[in-house]
Amino acid sequence: MAGRSSRGVEFEREGAEYFAERQLQGGVAGWVLLAGLGVAYVISGDFSGWQFGLAEGGWGGLMIATIAMGVMYLFMVLGLAELSSTISTAGGGYGFARRALGPWGGFLTGTAILVEYAIAPAAIANFIGAYVDSLFGISGPVVFLVCYVVFVGLHLYGVGEALKLMFVITAIAVVALVVFVVTAALQFDAANLTDIAATDAAGASSFLPFGYVGIWAALPYAMWFFLAVEGVPLAAEETKDPARSMPRGIIAAMLVLLGFAACILLVGPGASGSDAIKDSGNPLVDSLELAYGGSTAVSTFVNVVGLLGLIASFFSIIYAYSRQTFALSRAGYLPKVLSKTGARKTPYLALIVPGIVGFVMAVLNQGDLLILVAVFGATISYVLMMLSHIVLRVREPDLERPYRTPGGVVTTGIALALACVAVIAGFIVEPRAVLITALVYVLGIAYFGIYSRHHIVQGAPEEEFAAIEEAEKGLH
Repeated sequence: MAGRSSRGVEFEREGAEYFAERQLQGGVAGWVLLAGLGVAYVISGDFSGWQFGLAEGGWGGLMIATIAMGVMYLFMVLGLAELSSTISTAGGGYGFARRALGPWGGFLTGTAILVEYAIAPAAIANFIGAYVDSLFGISGPVVFLVCYVVFVGLHLYGVGEALKLMFVITAIAVVALVVFVVTAALQFDAANLTDIAATDAAGASSFLPFGYVGIWAALPYAMWFFLAVEGVPLAAEETKDPARSMPRGIIAAMLVLLGFAACILLVGPGASGSDAIKDSGNPLVDSLELAYGGSTAVSTFVNVVGLLGLIASFFSIIYAYSRQTFALSRAGYLPKVLSKTGARKTPYLALIVPGIVGFVMAVLNQGDLLILVAVFGATISYVLMMLSHIVLRVREPDLERPYRTPGGVVTTGIALALACVAVIAGFIVEPRAVLITALVYVLGIAYFGIYSRHHIVQGAPEEEFAAIEEAEKGLH
């Protein structure tokens, strides 16, 4: 049976058996584990990825870009804390946009998030390859394949076990970052920060060697310090008391990430020189080895444990892409078969299929370009999620909100404006990569417009929220 909605979609009724085959394991995460998940999503960005911003904007350009993106992410996280306490489903940002912007808005947001989370592990796999190569002399597709097979396999085994293991790995990686910051700080020289030669670009100086445009070009790499923290709400259906745990977990994670971004951006280039590490695949280790004149016990420790940091993000973002795929599929936005769960309540095809796509992208071995692809998907979703917060505040002021964003729509409005700036930044660095990604995004939109919007599942959690909204409107 199908019925037409006033919002241009057709609903299909599915029985109890459909949802019985698509159930996640509930109650496995509290706020501390959620905070660990948020840090795990991002921690690889402290070990590698940010340094490419030095090549685009110099230290000054990357510093200004990091401050701007730090403000954007902090304000966005405060908005998501409210949304996730109000609409607690595995759809995360897609669920928020579905409620605020309708099925088209939900699909556009969910697909953008999926682009981000499917591609980010491929970029991280490239950085893992660089670390493994420096340690063992092994690199290339074999490393990428092992990463995907092992860590997708662990997620297939069970979410509780996977999240706890991820938390332990992340904690060890945090120790490595602290050791790096202390050791690099002992060799800090402020002159090292601005040692990239100035070009003839407008506004160029030792502080901004690539001029004013370098600030904009550095934005995608500044985002790498924070990218994917917004994925915490994807764990809503597997969380104990999400209305309380979600805000605590995501805000705690963001505060930790802000602290590490500030420290690493200062002492990393300050110990070795910005010019020396701007193209490095392993910037923390290279920074220490340059500062101390060769390999040391500490640089080896940071290298070995730094690999765990990259693995933590790789491991956790696999979780994120599987839950986003699961939620979109369960509601009919993607092929429904992708949301089936196995005996251990894990969405096996939602883990495997995007993993295959990610492996193929990783084999291209273009980590810096893959960052831009992931950032493009992320920034599109940020615009739509912040717009969703504003729309819901204006249109549904009486909606029950266990947590309320400080500053309300002013806070998320600032995040929205900065996200719009970040969307454009990718086109400055490498327009071809972003345009190809945009084309894939357009193909996804065409799929929804032609097929899946006629097969939305009535009774999926995100659709139930929308149905309640429609019913409440009918009472007024």
